[in-house]
Amino acid sequence: MVRERRPRVELRTLLERVEAAAPIAAVDVVAHELSTMVGALNVDFLMADVDGEAVIRLDTRITAAPGGRRNEVDRTESIPVAGTAYERVLRTQQADVSTRGASTHIIVPVTDRGDVLGVLEVELPGQPDPSIVEDVAAAGHVLAYIVIANRRYTDLFEWGHRGTPFSLAAEIQHRLLPSAYTCEAGQFTLAGCMEPASSVGGDTFDYSLDRHSLQLSITDAVGHDVAAALLATLCVGGLRNGRRRGLDLAAQAGTASDALAEKALPGLFVTGQLVQVDLRTGQALIVNAGHPLPLRLRAGRVEEVDLAVDVPFGVEAGWPYRVQELQLLPGDRLVFQTDGMQERNAAALDVRETLNTSADLHPREVVRALGDAVMRATGGELHDDATVLCLDWYGGPMRARISDGGAAAKHASR
Repeated sequence: MVRERRPRVELRTLLERVEAAAPIAAVDVVAHELSTMVGALNVDFLMADVDGEAVIRLDTRITAAPGGRRNEVDRTESIPVAGTAYERVLRTQQADVSTRGASTHIIVPVTDRGDVLGVLEVELPGQPDPSIVEDVAAAGHVLAYIVIANRRYTDLFEWGHRGTPFSLAAEIQHRLLPSAYTCEAGQFTLAGCMEPASSVGGDTFDYSLDRHSLQLSITDAVGHDVAAALLATLCVGGLRNGRRRGLDLAAQAGTASDALAEKALPGLFVTGQLVQVDLRTGQALIVNAGHPLPLRLRAGRVEEVDLAVDVPFGVEAGWPYRVQELQLLPGDRLVFQTDGMQERNAAALDVRETLNTSADLHPREVVRALGDAVMRATGGELHDDATVLCLDWYGGPMRARISDGGAAAKHASR
């Protein structure tokens, strides 16, 4: 039986109610409004954990009770995603609709520009009209923005993002990473991953997008634990300060290197690469500070990008870092990595073969595949951070994607 359409909640009303609620209750407000809008029996928001292996059910469950009342049920639950509908939704960014007895379950991604925050699961009585599925999918997209805005004020969402407790080094290090590990835009998709997520210290990646260019970096501070995390903090702070002052790549590298040479203990340094891509032409500029060479997948062939090597950041004050050119072609995939991907324990890992076998995947899944592969190769005993940053270049004029699921669907169908 096709259910009647219910009135849609007005966006202005929803935002007013969200802002009137405490940040920790923002998801509850959306759940209440959605349950009223589509007549849901249950509404759940499940956050994806930082390892991508589970979803965490926060205390946002809304259930239908006798007499038509809706009660919140205080629940916290970690659910492995392997082989489940949650995994399909997270990876494809497409809604999953299934019938279970007399009810229908809809699971949609909660995502912004390809960055996966989790899933929204809604249980409806009977068989919903297709437009209801569209409403639920739209609610998942709105919820992503609400979570992003409200996680500045509470640790609830950060806590829900963590499958295991973080070490102090990891706590420091994760503050250096961008708030979104994936970014989809008209000309490119970028995704990063770091293993192990909850321990060690020293690796970072970063990116920033302006009107005409994408800037990104990957760095690896010497050492481990808190000392490496603090060294990484100084390096990333120097790089961001130079970038935000409008300096070119060579000057950014010099600023960070001089800061390390002046303020870090003797003998400590950071390897890294800085990249700036012109979004109009695909021309890339690269600084290589003693870092492992990136890999490029082009026309089915994986090869190292041949770069001249300058000294790591912090080795010598005033070092004149060279800016090298690289022309990107539509269809290129660039993969940047730290030496944790090449440590002795990971000798069984063939990064090039993994790139070949994952060629049809979204960059978000490529970095996850590489992260999973290095953990398998080391038996989970990774003694150094292993960080991967994947850039897919499409080229073409600047434009926004039609939806967050559009790019993912493109990759899933390739």
